[in-house]
Amino acid sequence: MKISVRYFAHLRERLRKEVETVELSDGATVGDLLTQLAATEPLILASRRSVQVAVNMEFAPQSTPLKDGDEVALIPPVAGGSVHVRVSHEPLRYDEVIAAVSGPGQGGIVLFSGLVRDHNEGKQVVRLDYEAYDEMAVRKMAEIATRIESAHPGVRVAMVHRVGSLQIGDIAVILAASAPHRGEAFTACRAAIEALKVEVPIWKKEFSADGSEWLGQGG
Repeated sequence: MKISVRYFAHLRERLRKEVETVELSDGATVGDLLTQLAATEPLILASRRSVQVAVNMEFAPQSTPLKDGDEVALIPPVAGGSVHVRVSHEPLRYDEVIAAVSGPGQGGIVLFSGLVRDHNEGKQVVRLDYEAYDEMAVRKMAEIATRIESAHPGVRVAMVHRVGSLQIGDIAVILAASAPHRGEAFTACRAAIEALKVEVPIWKKEFSADGSEWLGQGG
């Protein structure tokens, strides 16, 4: 079967192509497509952990089966400068943010992960629904990351926040900060999560046995 693959932003520029047709075996998935592309394109291989994929204009996980004539778009993370920030409608992965802040000069990485817990202020929590002003949230996260990196030379910051309906134990936010030394990494990570909670337009609705309630910004 034949799949149309579209590239955006730095992928389009560095690959020097906007669209191409790829032949795949029947029953292939998005993951199979990425594996085939990565076999001949080192840039795809390097970007695979962080790139988002849309099938026929809908975001899709790598397990999504493809059919003849599908259009698949490879969408790099939206970022300010070199920082890696993203709002996701799919489950989050630790390796994405770790890869984004890793490097030969980085001596330590501090990772923060916010999970959905089963209680809050004495109430039993059933689930949380997160909602965001996606475009503004991404812009604000990029501003936070850039501000922290500018204040602490050598620091790298990456963050991703999930939206949608999350169950108990699901990961709502992952944030990573790296630095040549651990002290700066801890400081940057704490500053980033505190800023995210008050500056980024993301809200959560808490569901409990007593009903539901909007709790405002923050993870």
